[in-house]
Amino acid sequence: MGSPGKHRLEHRFRTILIVSGVAVAVLAAGGWATLASSGAPGSARVAQSAPRSFAPQADPPRATPSRAGREGAREATPTPKPKAVKPTAKPKPRKSPYKVIGSGSCEASYYWESQPTASGEQFDPSELTAAHKTLPLGSKVRVTNENNDKAVIVRINDRGPYVGGRCLDLSKAAMAEVGGTGSGVIPVRYQVLART
Repeated sequence: MGSPGKHRLEHRFRTILIVSGVAVAVLAAGGWATLASSGAPGSARVAQSAPRSFAPQADPPRATPSRAGREGAREATPTPKPKAVKPTAKPKPRKSPYKVIGSGSCEASYYWESQPTASGEQFDPSELTAAHKTLPLGSKVRVTNENNDKAVIVRINDRGPYVGGRCLDLSKAAMAEVGGTGSGVIPVRYQVLART
């Protein structure tokens, strides 16, 4: 058993020998290549016996791409014909489950305070409900904002409004559906609906 220092020196010595052997081989190959490429006498024999380097040659650019196979040159792949597009059928309008039994126009406002309604239920501003002076409680009414044509169907569950020119007092959610919460009072068309 030798000392660790001795083993380290032997290992380094072996590494130096391997590296120097590789360097000598590379230099020798370079010398053969130099002799083979020079025009000195006997270079033909040296070139024949020296190992050859096979670097791929770049193809010259072609004017038009072509496809070649074992059978010879072929034409380019034909462009596929575009598929015929069938006209899309317009969706049939859905038949409304309601028929219109009355209509009118007026101004509508909205309210949002929780309070008992004329129907006996507690008013919920997040439901699509409305107040009207005379329509039967539980009636369905389609309300359309005349400023933007947005519409909503509400259920009458309260009485009012008692301000001149107004015939509907919508819940806050219903007024938001027709885009009128910013102005507070909007011109509307309304249709009283019945199940078909």
